[in-house]
Amino acid sequence: METSASNLHAPRPTSSLQMNFREVDDRVEWNTALASLPTRHVLQTWEWGQFKGRWGWSPRYLLFEEGGMPRAAALILRREVPWLRLGILYVPKGPALDYSDAALVEAVLAGLETVARRERAIFVKIDPDLPPPRAGEGWGGGRGGGWRFSPEQIQFRNTVLLDLTRPEEELLAAMKPKTRYNVRLASRKGVAVRTGGVEDVETLYAMYAETARRDGFIIRPADYYRDAWSSFVSAGLAQPLIAEVEGEAVAGLILFRFGDRAWYMYGMSRDAHRDKMPNHLLQWEAIRWAKSHGCTVYDMWGAPDRLDESDPMWGVYRFKEGFGGQLTTHIGAYDFPASRLWYWVYTVAMPRVLDVMRRRHQRHIGL
Repeated sequence: METSASNLHAPRPTSSLQMNFREVDDRVEWNTALASLPTRHVLQTWEWGQFKGRWGWSPRYLLFEEGGMPRAAALILRREVPWLRLGILYVPKGPALDYSDAALVEAVLAGLETVARRERAIFVKIDPDLPPPRAGEGWGGGRGGGWRFSPEQIQFRNTVLLDLTRPEEELLAAMKPKTRYNVRLASRKGVAVRTGGVEDVETLYAMYAETARRDGFIIRPADYYRDAWSSFVSAGLAQPLIAEVEGEAVAGLILFRFGDRAWYMYGMSRDAHRDKMPNHLLQWEAIRWAKSHGCTVYDMWGAPDRLDESDPMWGVYRFKEGFGGQLTTHIGAYDFPASRLWYWVYTVAMPRVLDVMRRRHQRHIGL
């Protein structure tokens, strides 16, 4: 059955499921249970929680069971808001469950609401990979205002998905002619792609920083990426690929993998040898690598909210689209305010105050 988001948007019935939820503190148990569930995601893995735990969040691994069998899983990240002595909760790309089961959806959302209240959280945010609701449907109209579309979207709502169940020759044939030409051109021009490892993290970061400077986007501190990339590569959940010309690294990417899906989360390139189209061959080899390792879906991680040439991501989207992927829209992030007052303070009042303070500061220093 195709996963549907409609049960999230209709008024929610009272659940008849006898659901229990408990906290898991074992990596193997968690990842095994997660892998057995629909809509599983690499950002719900044990490793992602541990990584974020080193960068200001506290992870909790909540497993929902019925009759001793896992029915849903939610990695919950908590961050403190010191000036309020409260917290915010985030379930990145989750929770993982069968969203076509209305009673299960009800039980899991109710469980997250309970956790938010117990944890003195301002709100809990979720953003599962689900299609948007059909016309006329809304979110969670059943209880106390329920869940609402979040003013703060963390992950991309849109992405480009490539079906890897087809043979390689069909994948090549589905590419746009210019993309297919550039893949072959790179090979003729001497570009070679190799798999990398933890030892290549510094090279990858140097290229990533160069990419950020060239394309004008902000990146996190170097240690953040060293930690993320190294820990996932070491766990077997990520694979670097590096394009070289005569032994010189000119482009790279890092694939994350969990279950039957691969995610192209990070890409980087240098100015050197860009005329040889290394990114095209690199992307094709990443697709081949994912397919050869049992993945059936290749997620190219990010597309514009509006298909408009004025969108900053338009160029990136056109590059991804060239490989024959399908633009896919998701519902985005939704919040459940455990405290309506503090939710308003946090999402409406404080941003306004900070904006006024920022403008005053800029006038004061003459910017």
